[in-house]
Amino acid sequence: MMIGALSGAISVAAGAFGAHALRARLEPRQLEVFETAARYQMYHALALLVVAWAASRWPGSLVTASGWLFVAGTILFSGSLYAMTFTGVRALGAITPIGGVCFIAGWLCLVVVAARS
Repeated sequence: MMIGALSGAISVAAGAFGAHALRARLEPRQLEVFETAARYQMYHALALLVVAWAASRWPGSLVTASGWLFVAGTILFSGSLYAMTFTGVRALGAITPIGGVCFIAGWLCLVVVAARS
């Protein structure tokens, strides 16, 4: 729960930073990439809160895996997009899909947990 709440706070701060400090400094496409990173970080911050709730109700390795997959996905997906925005290194975009796969795997773990419950 703590990681989800912290990630949510960072996401809000990033969104505000993007809207106010970066709007005049970035090309529209770069700003869009930054906003995508913040949006997906928030989605998965909320998902981590769901995982915390699910872990209290149905503890097990799949719930734990789901949480860590969401954390990894946030770091890889959102982190690579944030880094790409600030550095201009487009090669970092190759990391982004790995984060997306982590997100998908985390959601599928929750599907299995729900199906078993």
